[in-house]
Amino acid sequence: MTQSEKLEAILACVQTDPGNRGLAHDPVDNLFTATAGDFERACRNIAMKPDAAIEIVTGFFIPTATPAAYETDGPLGAAFLIRSLTPLGIAVCANVKSGLVSAIQHALIQSGDYDPTIAAFGHPDTATSYAVAPKEWWPGPQVPVKPKVLFLEAVGPAADGRCYSMRGRDITEYSLGGNGFDHFPLTESIGIGDGGNEIGMGKIPHETIVKNIPNGDLIHCRVPTDHLIVAGVSNWGAYALAAGVYVLRNERPLANLFDPDYERKILEIMVDAGPLVDGVTGKQEATVDGLSWDEYVKPLIRIREILEC
Repeated sequence: MTQSEKLEAILACVQTDPGNRGLAHDPVDNLFTATAGDFERACRNIAMKPDAAIEIVTGFFIPTATPAAYETDGPLGAAFLIRSLTPLGIAVCANVKSGLVSAIQHALIQSGDYDPTIAAFGHPDTATSYAVAPKEWWPGPQVPVKPKVLFLEAVGPAADGRCYSMRGRDITEYSLGGNGFDHFPLTESIGIGDGGNEIGMGKIPHETIVKNIPNGDLIHCRVPTDHLIVAGVSNWGAYALAAGVYVLRNERPLANLFDPDYERKILEIMVDAGPLVDGVTGKQEATVDGLSWDEYVKPLIRIREILEC
């Protein structure tokens, strides 16, 4: 397979709709077709820059869960991006609220190769978010001043300035507002989402969201990003982005990347350490978006096959 064929195949395996959210309800004008070309551009934007640095903003809080906690979709993908892109010499930082620090920290410790550091954005006594990353990469003098900001499953404001769940519940008080990503000048941004209410979805015309997504007129986040990756599960978008960078760098991933058994182990650790909950079931369990594990890891397995072609 050529590089372009691999990128197309990777994107195809994550652009399904297992949760029946309506991502492609209209076969012609939908969230997938509206973002054609963005995936490859996002991958190239990272892979072709030897000094690339990424700041990942993630965390979707589920106040009705048991216990009330952040969901597994987003943090698991963030940990994967740190684990997968750091070996390529890319500086990666997760910018998260305090409730996600432990989960991502423990994911990096489990990986064995990383000694995670935690740094407050702003004064430690008043900080609203924290950087979590391998100590050798962030913060440090080798990190560029202007990282790319990647919004991964990060709910954003609709037309009325409020943030909404897929069901139309106002969750503004639990949103990422003030997450501190403006502490560096914002040069380029990437969004990854799976429902229409996440930061980045403002790049998609409102009419497209409305005709595909239930409650779309209300929940549509109007904040755009330079590049937008829409996937059936946001974590899948993170897997695809990492894989695309590997394809363009002509590199092969480490054995513990794109490995379903290892990914499940990481997820179990994060669920316990967070705690984290499944965003659909609301339970503290090692699942994502209510999917069975076999269903969830299908794209991961397929991506590994593509990378080995």
